[in-house]
Amino acid sequence: MARNKVEICGVDTSKLPVLKNQEMRELFREYQAGDIDSREKLVSGNLRLVLSVIQRFHNRGECVDDLFQVGCIGLMKAIDNFDLGQNVKFSTYAVPMIIGEIRRYLRDNNPIRVSRSLRDIAYKALQMRDNLTNRHSREPTVQEISKALGVPKEDVVFALDAIQDPVSLFEPVFQDGGDPIYVMDQISDEKAKDIQWVEEIALKEALARLNDREKMILSMRFFEGKTQMEVADEIGISQAQVSRLEKAAIHQMHRYVT
Repeated sequence: MARNKVEICGVDTSKLPVLKNQEMRELFREYQAGDIDSREKLVSGNLRLVLSVIQRFHNRGECVDDLFQVGCIGLMKAIDNFDLGQNVKFSTYAVPMIIGEIRRYLRDNNPIRVSRSLRDIAYKALQMRDNLTNRHSREPTVQEISKALGVPKEDVVFALDAIQDPVSLFEPVFQDGGDPIYVMDQISDEKAKDIQWVEEIALKEALARLNDREKMILSMRFFEGKTQMEVADEIGISQAQVSRLEKAAIHQMHRYVT
C-alpha cells in the first residue's frame, strides 16, 4: 500500500520525529547548557506541533509553505524562551507563541486598511499579550491586556477585531462527498478561545498515555454517562475497582496536563 506523503517546504511530514516528554526535557537541559545541536533536535521533534497549528489557518488562502515557515519561527522563539523550572508542558507554552507569530504575519499582510489609531492599539495589545504569555506561561484575558495597557477593554477588543482577516460566511470548511459545511454552519454564541484549543491538545495527549482499560472506563463514565456500577457490570469487575481505576486515571491525566 502506498504511503501518504505530504511535503511542506521540502519536508516530508510523514517522517517527522516525535519526542517523548522525558527526551524533550533532557534536550532542553543540554541546549540550555550550551549544546546548539540539541536546539536543532528540539525544532525537528516539534514540527508536528507547527503542522497542527497551521491547520487552523488553512482556509485563509495563504500559502501553506509560508505559514509553516512563520510557524517555525514561533516554535524557535518558544524553544529559546522556555523555562524548565515552570511546571508547564512545552506544547502548552509553544502553541500560543506559534499562533502569535502567524497572526503577526497575517496582520502585516492584511489588504484591508485600518486606521492608524486602531492599528497602534492592536499592535500594543498583541505585544502585551506576548509579554504576559511569556511571563505567566498562559494566554492572558482581554481584561488583563487592557489593564496592563491602561486602555478600555472595549477599545482593545475593537482594535483586535479590526485587524482580523475577513472570512466569507459561505466559505466551505469541510466536504466529504456530500453537502459542504460552511463557516456560517459553525458559528456559535461564544467566540472560541486559543487557551481552550491548547487545553484540548493537552487533554488528547494525556488520554493517549492511559492504558486501554483506563480509556474505556473514562469513555463510559464521562462520554457515555454510565454509572460506576453499570461500568463494573459491563467490563466484569467490581464497582470499587472501577472507582479506584477511574480516580487513578484522572490523577495521572491531571499530572500530565498541569
